[in-house]
This record gives sequence, C-alpha cells and structure tokens, in this order.
Amino acid sequence: MTRFSKLKAKLKRKTEPEQLEETKQEPSEYADLPDTEAELKQYFLDKLFRFQMKWATSTVTETSFVNGDYYQDALLKYFMQRFPDTYLIMYFPIFAIKKAPIESEIMLISPIGIEIIHFLEKSPDTVIMAGDERTWTLEKGNEHTKILSPLIALKRSEKLVSSILSSYSIDFPIKKTVVSRTNSIVYATEPYNTRLIGQKDYADWFQEKRRLTSPLKNVQLKTAEALLKTCQTTSFKRAEWEADRDSESFGNVGE
Repeated sequence: MTRFSKLKAKLKRKTEPEQLEETKQEPSEYADLPDTEAELKQYFLDKLFRFQMKWATSTVTETSFVNGDYYQDALLKYFMQRFPDTYLIMYFPIFAIKKAPIESEIMLISPIGIEIIHFLEKSPDTVIMAGDERTWTLEKGNEHTKILSPLIALKRSEKLVSSILSSYSIDFPIKKTVVSRTNSIVYATEPYNTRLIGQKDYADWFQEKRRLTSPLKNVQLKTAEALLKTCQTTSFKRAEWEADRDSESFGNVGE
C-alpha cells in the first residue's frame, strides 16, 4: 500500500464517525410522518387545512387576524375535510345589513343550491322531539327540557339570503336542514322546505353530499360572491401594500 493510500484510509476512518454523528443529529423531514395510510391521509388534510384557512381569510391586498379557536374547531374541520371541493362553505357568516351585523347559520353552497344547516347535538341518550316553530323538547330519561326551535334561526337565515340574492337578481334554490349526528329526531311531519336528519338518517344524508360530482357552476360562484359582498369583514392592508403606498406618496411629494 502506498503512502497516499494509507493516509487516505486513515482520513476516511477519522471522518466517518463525524459524518455518522452529524447524520444522527439532523432531524429528518419525514420523521413525523404517520405509519398507516389512514393516519397519513389525516396528516395531509390537517396540513391542508391551515392553507385553506389562510386562503379563506386573506386577499391579494388584505388579510385578517384569525381566532386560534377556529384551527381546533371540529365542526369546521368536518366541513373542510369531509366534503368534496365542489361545495363552498360559509361558516356562521355575519352579514352587514344597513350597517347592523346579523348572524346566520352554516351555509353549504353547492352547484344545485344553498343548504342552510343547523347542527343540534346532545348526549347520546337524549331524544330530540321536534315540536312547533317556537320550541322543541329534549328528552333524557324522565327529564324534559324545552329549547328554542332551530327553525327560527334557519328561517331568519333563509329570509336574509333570499333578500340578498334577490337584490342581485340571482335565482338559486334555498333549503334548510337540521342535523344531529348523535341523536334521534322525532317528528310528526317535516316542516316545509326543511329536512330533519337524525342519527339514523345521517349516514344517507352525508353520502348524498359526498356523491355530488357536479363541477362548480357560474351561478354558484355568483351566489357566493353576492353573499360575500354583504358579509361583515374585519381586515387590514398587507404590510407590503402599505409600504408600496407610502413609497408612492413619498414620490409624489418629491415631485
């Protein structure tokens, strides 16, 4: 073995442990990936959710501060992660009508219409008794508790949406739905233009939504645009746009 070969081998023995140590210390970008396919899908959806939230709360020129609770909101994630992209979601939007804020229910805007949804979910041993338009009853064993009928909020939201769309000359079907994934809903007859989806009917209702494969429609986008224009928005100009505006103002002064 030549002198060069001996030196090369010696240097190699010296550097290999150092390289091994560096490899051990460097965290892998794939280290936190789940092991199963189902967990990997959820991992991807959770990563995507943050981008969806950023997209939903900002424009090219403006952005909004988002309450951190939304990132942990299970119902919001349910809509964002379990429904096809052909649906547009308005999550408890607040409309500004004559400068007055008016809260509304969840809205699922599909290519074929708007579904205004109220979720009513109690402990599994509770039965929901759909009563008149003013009050419903929750039955749990021998306990009977009166609650305000969800139809009131649904009708208020329907009237509001109908008025907004009418002002833009948009004709788009609107229907109302009460959903309970955890409880049975007992009723004599369903209210007009309203579906009552209890625990037993929920799976069919959900699959019905998942099976909708129609692409986004022009009238659907126009409807969403009209509603968004009427929504209350709290936002501020992006820093880069403020900087550009200040630069333009400074340039104008110099002229």
